Amino acid sequence: MPMVMIRQGESGAMTLYIAKKDLEDVVTAIEFDQPDKWGGTITIGDGTSYYIDPLPCPPKLPISLRARRG
Repeated sequence: MPMVMIRQGESGAMTLYIAKKDLEDVVTAIEFDQPDKWGGTITIGDGTSYYIDPLPCPPKLPISLRARRG
């Protein structure tokens, strides 16, 4: 499972960075983006999906998490 970093870009959009692949892309969808649950399947701009175990609340960004291909 690669380590990914999710951060808020200068334009306000969330980006996902995967160091192993030196890939950074805009997050286009998050399965759970609610005050009581955040995470699940995250889709980036090129259509690739990653799964992050849901957190009990939205995290302070930037954050590094383990993810697996979704």
